[in-house]
Amino acid sequence: MEKTLIILKPDCIARRKSGAVIDRFEQAGFEIMACKVMRLERELLRDHYSHIADKPFFPEIEAFMSSRPVVVLVLSGSGVIARVRNLVGPTDSSAAPAGTIRGDWGTDKMLNLVHASDGPETAEVEIARFFPEGIADARDE
Repeated sequence: MEKTLIILKPDCIARRKSGAVIDRFEQAGFEIMACKVMRLERELLRDHYSHIADKPFFPEIEAFMSSRPVVVLVLSGSGVIARVRNLVGPTDSSAAPAGTIRGDWGTDKMLNLVHASDGPETAEVEIARFFPEGIADARDE
């Protein structure tokens, strides 16, 4: 089964939408393989956002993403990466259609509730970054 990484961002937590967002993922048939609450430290954020860490707007992203704990999930399912990205909607919440997570609850490009891996290679790297201890397959237990 394909896996993807999801981060319920600080705005999702602050607005108490975590349960509703997770429910959408579960209703879509995805299995939660791993879940934890954590604070994102500077080093982890710089690694995760290395592709934009040199941009002038990065300090704002870093401050936002470290402003409160986040919920990090690994979801699995058939075609989970593409299906989750469709369910989440475009990065810019103001352009996201109603019925998507960002379209229903997001505000803009930063306050868009969730991060979702954008491809299989990215998902593999992100899962290893946020779950260095590994992911147990609940179906094996």
